[in-house]
Amino acid sequence: MSRLMRLPARLTRPLLPLGLLTLLAATPACTGDDSAPDGREAEPSRSAAAAVATPEFWVDPESPAAVEAARLRVEGKENQAALLERIAEQPAAVWPAGDDPVPAVRRATAGAARSGSTAVLVAYNVPHRDCGQHSAGGAADRAAYGEWIDAFASAIGDSEAVVVLEPDAVPHMVDGCTPAEYHEERSTLISGAVERLKRQPGVKVYLDAGNPAWIEDPEKIAGPLRRAGIAEADGFSLNVSNFQTDTATRAYGKALSDRLDGAHYVVDTSRNGNGPLGAVGQDAWCNPPGRALGTPPTTRTGDPLLDAYLWIKRPGESDGACRGGPSAGTWWPEYALGLARNTKG
Repeated sequence: MSRLMRLPARLTRPLLPLGLLTLLAATPACTGDDSAPDGREAEPSRSAAAAVATPEFWVDPESPAAVEAARLRVEGKENQAALLERIAEQPAAVWPAGDDPVPAVRRATAGAARSGSTAVLVAYNVPHRDCGQHSAGGAADRAAYGEWIDAFASAIGDSEAVVVLEPDAVPHMVDGCTPAEYHEERSTLISGAVERLKRQPGVKVYLDAGNPAWIEDPEKIAGPLRRAGIAEADGFSLNVSNFQTDTATRAYGKALSDRLDGAHYVVDTSRNGNGPLGAVGQDAWCNPPGRALGTPPTTRTGDPLLDAYLWIKRPGESDGACRGGPSAGTWWPEYALGLARNTKG
């Protein structure tokens, strides 16, 4: 039985609010051409990733994908709009940014409450984040981080929410990217964040553990996860913002769970439909071409240890300024179209 709440099996399609069209002028239009050879719009086949959104998790009706799809419909680009609706109709995590996470958290939890679903949130603000790479940043110091996490948790209140805690933070201590002088503080901050978030009665917390192609030996990350508070969390997360297959990730999840007293886990399947890029290299994870949407978010995993497949990385948001992409976290409609177009169906 999954530790996540199983909600009524209603089928809903997210409706665009009446004021949404006023947002369209501020969003860049897609430039791709999906016309058939004879000039007509080719109708995309529907796949599992294009199915009507599960009601278990909140679907943002004003996500970048929804806004872009609405614009394309207005412009008569039905094929491109249908492709982006494969993304817009599915629930994806919210990553509150900046010094004040409260507005984003409250918007997501309020929307989830109205729809009878669960918000999926990512807390991503640990000091010295991402080792100064594409997603560098984070809180200025431990005091600032404590205040940020307290505000994040308080904004959730009594709402139902899944929180993925600090993607990459523990794996970066294992691979040596984060200097050793920060390890003790980071473990303390993350374990404190787990404790603070778990004071909220409806919150499930999953501490990020990387992916099977990163820390290949699960034994190496088990100890750092313990020091970071995994025993007080609801489990760990895998494959965040990455492309490893469901099969590989589940095998790794089972192996890591065995070393963590049977801990449960969740998997990011937002962009792993075609697996990882075949080429090796440090940038294989950064906006790789030819990728596809993966398993739609659901708690119906068929695995007692795997609590949910989630779209934690929001499909269509850039990994960073590589392969012609914009800065990390920026909506990139051309890449989003590619993900949807490459999805089998």
